[in-house]
Amino acid sequence: MGKVVAVCISDRRGIQKHTVAEAKLKENWGIEGDAHAGNWHRQVSLLAFEKIDEFCQKGADVDFGAFGENIITRGFDLRAIPVDSEIRIGDCLLRLTQIGKECHDHCAIFNQVGDCIMPREGVFAEVLKGGTIRSGDEIEITPPADDRPFSAAVITLSDRAYKKEYEDRSGPVIREILSENGYRVIEQILLPDEKGMLKQQLIRLADQRQVNVIFTTGGTGFSRRDITPEATIEVCDRMAPGIAEAMRAGSMQITPKAMLSRQVSGIRKGTLIVNLPGSPKACREDLDIILPALGHGLGILRGSDTD
Repeated sequence: MGKVVAVCISDRRGIQKHTVAEAKLKENWGIEGDAHAGNWHRQVSLLAFEKIDEFCQKGADVDFGAFGENIITRGFDLRAIPVDSEIRIGDCLLRLTQIGKECHDHCAIFNQVGDCIMPREGVFAEVLKGGTIRSGDEIEITPPADDRPFSAAVITLSDRAYKKEYEDRSGPVIREILSENGYRVIEQILLPDEKGMLKQQLIRLADQRQVNVIFTTGGTGFSRRDITPEATIEVCDRMAPGIAEAMRAGSMQITPKAMLSRQVSGIRKGTLIVNLPGSPKACREDLDIILPALGHGLGILRGSDTD
């Protein structure tokens, strides 16, 4: 077991947090009185004391809360804990939702010393059960169950929909079908046809949120703006061509135009990325083809299958 070293809060974002004797965790919200609390997946942030101490040994002198962390822990390598693990602190229960984060705007500590360890060493969680936490509380980690629902994310690529000139119809259809088939859709994103933006989101979802499968829709045709396959190939460690080939072959029996799709499928670490076409009808057809067998592959990636 580990322990809580300190609890920190702040009433504004972008500033250092300060330590408090105790704090109240609210279910599906976070720490009461903390600026980062809310109905989202990063309700509470955790940072290991060992990493803060290592940072200070390089010559920096920082107080607890300097990196914007809510809970400072001792006894765990937080980044080695898989997403969806449960973290019990006293009577409170958290679920780990993200490893590390993107740092778009430098925080106060970065501006002071030129570095911040929170983006690479911190983790984030949501509150499943509330209560009061304080320094000295014991921490217990429970790994995620192998039989939990597969997590999924959906990304729509469309310049017109992103500009609100056109309604995204494919994204909601994919989300509905996945939910009906027992998947837990944790994010649905709308992006323009920009390779850099798509790559950034694919990497974030795979590396930080450790989502089991990402479905993209749109951007797989012959237009110069269709960049989804290229972005997918560039972020994947290895390709899984059979999935895209099966969808193409099956769809061509319904419409010959399916042969023009450049969709691909691949794997980044433990995340499967599958390109779907841009139309809701085609998305339904492709999901009907692959979903019956997809769970087996996702189980292997998760490590719950020995095949």
